[in-house]
Amino acid sequence: MAMASEKLLVQCLVATLLLIAAVEGAKETTICNIPLKKLEQCKPAVTGENPPPPTKECCSLIKQADLTCLCNYKDALPAFQIEPSRAFALPQKCKCKHAVPPQCK
Repeated sequence: MAMASEKLLVQCLVATLLLIAAVEGAKETTICNIPLKKLEQCKPAVTGENPPPPTKECCSLIKQADLTCLCNYKDALPAFQIEPSRAFALPQKCKCKHAVPPQCK
């Protein structure tokens, strides 16, 4: 039961952040060093049955991301049709120098 409420809390937090980003409009809201409005650049690489490789634009975002911070949102990713294992495989696919923290794998 506690895991379910923690998962719901994380999903609500992410939804709130996305809502704030939409309301803020011109201001560039970021999460874990990634501008929220640019996150869509990586969505094709982490969704669907046979996702394509990440684009250069996506890899550029992943290389600047705070991966430890992104781990905090791992349980919320399925709410956005994002497979967490695919999301945390992006740094390797993008040949990032910083590794995914063990708790994210």
